[in-house]
Amino acid sequence: MKISRKDSGALNTLITIHIVRNDFDDKVKNVLSDYRKKANIPGFRKGHVPMGMIKKQYETAVIADEVNKLLQQNLEQYLRDEKLNILGNPLPVMNEDLDWNAHEFSFDFELGLSPEFEVKLNEKNKVIHYQITASETMINDQIKHYRKQFGKLVAQKQAKGDFEITAVIKNEAAAIETTHTFDLGQIKGRSNVSALEKATVGDIVRLKFKKLFKDDATASSILGVSVAQLKEIEGEIVFDLKEINERVMAEMNQEFFDKIYGPDVVKSEEEMKAKIMEGLEKQFEQQSDQKLLNDVTEYLVAKTKFDLPAAFLKKWMQNSGEHPLTAEAAAEEYDRSEKGIRYQLIEGKIITDHDLQIKFEELKNFAKEMIVMQMAQYGQTGLPDEELEGIVARVMSNQEEARRLSEQLMSKKLLEFYKSNLTLKKKKLSFDAFVKEAYGRA
Repeated sequence: MKISRKDSGALNTLITIHIVRNDFDDKVKNVLSDYRKKANIPGFRKGHVPMGMIKKQYETAVIADEVNKLLQQNLEQYLRDEKLNILGNPLPVMNEDLDWNAHEFSFDFELGLSPEFEVKLNEKNKVIHYQITASETMINDQIKHYRKQFGKLVAQKQAKGDFEITAVIKNEAAAIETTHTFDLGQIKGRSNVSALEKATVGDIVRLKFKKLFKDDATASSILGVSVAQLKEIEGEIVFDLKEINERVMAEMNQEFFDKIYGPDVVKSEEEMKAKIMEGLEKQFEQQSDQKLLNDVTEYLVAKTKFDLPAAFLKKWMQNSGEHPLTAEAAAEEYDRSEKGIRYQLIEGKIITDHDLQIKFEELKNFAKEMIVMQMAQYGQTGLPDEELEGIVARVMSNQEEARRLSEQLMSKKLLEFYKSNLTLKKKKLSFDAFVKEAYGRA
């Protein structure tokens, strides 16, 4: 067997593997001999079928199989030995005149090579790192939410303002029957609001569905159906009123603070506002970090220039799927994928150059941290180490879950790397201003 290489440009190469019959003949004989021992052909005792008959029926298929194994093994070994970094997979050059009875064979494979390039991280103030602040309105809304949550319900005869109405809600046309609590602010139309204000517990109120709720999201939530299912609703919505309650907000005192934060952690409204601000801004960090990661990706792809074996990649995309694509469809797929391919190469280069590869112990510890955080959300803390280790082992044995955790950890490591190695432009702004500036939405 001989393997040779011929480059056609910096990023394209042709590998030729030359095979002679002696390279695979013994394996073919062994396979055919095994077939003969097991063959069950009428008129012959098992193991006594003539070899000529076995060869006639199976030899070509066995030769093809053994040659393909030989090609795959030796091509993979050659790529390792030569340290060739390729994009996609080798594409075999089709040979329509292949004669499996020949003494010698030559097989060609097209390869697209990964380009050589450097990633420079020394430019200043090219990417913005947003620091999102909580507004006074957000903080006050959160306090109001807590005061309602830890307040008390006082039964009322009739609804008004933000009193809570609990009703069995029905619509025959869409087979809806659900129990939900809502307030008058979620109802649209003066006549509809008036009808509910006049009703008392035990009354049945019938209102036309059209333009009844303030928006589709509200209608979907109250009726317990998807937004798409709203179009199935016709006629009236029937409200069977079961309760009307005024939610009296909790007083801002030490008892209230202790219920939320624990004994004596917070002792004043000012301290509570500071705690809420800290919590909100911690949540905003995740959005800021995701935006930073996206912007750094765009920045590095735009800044890091290198060529790709585009013609090869289009051809590979055309032929690598379950169903071959047309040349036009493959070109469109390449155009959609090019930026992603470039960033994968850049990311791989950064990971290799700066030794950011994930080690098993790192992944295991990260999985443990995630599990502890998730369990804490459900009030499960102080889990014995042995039990926690068992959960981690089960998670790590699930390939899909381990892959997902590995991706999360790599994103975290890259984010930390970018924060440390890029000179970022810091920008502090409110959440609403961030959404408008970062995503163009008010």
